[in-house]
Amino acid sequence: MKKLHIHVSVPDLLESIQFYNSLFGCKPSRQKIDYAKWELKDPRVNFAISTRSQTIGLDHLGIQVEDETEIAEINQRLKQASQVTGEINKGVCCYSESSKSWTIDKAGIPWESFMTMKDAEVYGSGGLNAGASACCVDEPGAVQSTCC
Repeated sequence: MKKLHIHVSVPDLLESIQFYNSLFGCKPSRQKIDYAKWELKDPRVNFAISTRSQTIGLDHLGIQVEDETEIAEINQRLKQASQVTGEINKGVCCYSESSKSWTIDKAGIPWESFMTMKDAEVYGSGGLNAGASACCVDEPGAVQSTCC
């Protein structure tokens, strides 16, 4: 079963955690010094916040899948619609080992299709570029195939 993923960049993590704890009625399932994530069942969403981006607000959206073949299916549908997608790669991003692919929608919003294998102790394997989102996308229109 697929799950919607929303990642928001926030200016103050602890203040935002308090807000979202109240909104969702629960504490994060994963929390780090610069990141928090709620794996909600109702509504079915993977909601994450972080302080890693230079731009506050919506960082990216995604579809979390349970099987890597679902990422390939999503990429195939996008390619049939003449949408550029990144290759499916494995790596560490957002404190998780995952397999993922990226695309940018027509409004310039980064979208990832991903499957999480297990938790990781580091945010990712690389650094941020000036003006980049917190994860894996250099600039609107560019699809980076590896993470962080």
